[in-house]
Amino acid sequence: MSIPTPYTQFDPTSHLLLTPQDGEAPARVARLAELGIGEAPVPEFDDFARELARITGAPYAMVNFIDENRQYFAGLYSPDSGQSGVELGPSPQTAQPGRVMARDHGYCPHVVVRRKALVLEDVCDYPRFAGNPVVDEIGIRSYLGAPLIDRTGMALGTVCVVAQEPRPWGRQGLETIKTMAADLVDRIHQREAERRA
Repeated sequence: MSIPTPYTQFDPTSHLLLTPQDGEAPARVARLAELGIGEAPVPEFDDFARELARITGAPYAMVNFIDENRQYFAGLYSPDSGQSGVELGPSPQTAQPGRVMARDHGYCPHVVVRRKALVLEDVCDYPRFAGNPVVDEIGIRSYLGAPLIDRTGMALGTVCVVAQEPRPWGRQGLETIKTMAADLVDRIHQREAERRA
């Protein structure tokens, strides 16, 4: 007769695939509304994403703002110039990231909650991230992202790049994404000052 142990029902990966709790989301939504961003494409952010893609050599780059339920790419660059306004759905035919994505898709929610940059040269090397829906639905295999930390201390969103094959981002990629995030935060604060003037 076997004696059940506390581990007989334990699935060591069950808790790893969940999107992290984000208690700051309601305050972030209010701050984004105050800044006038996160609900519509911003041409300056699209230009920023294009430059980020160029610098990193990535095919896709985003400026991403996150609320309680979704992510919104106010800045987006992809090789397909017709990506604006496309919803990312579960269809495997969706090969391009769109402007709106569910909060449980992708890696930016982890970056916002952790408040630290995240480098995934091959997402499949990390059990916590390999099961994310973006792997199967749009074929994402590598990710590089950094949080946008506002002057209030709040993480507003992220800047990130992704590719559909493993990428050796390395330390240089990490430093680049962090520098670019800081640059964009400066631009956001400048926009805020101009709105108040």
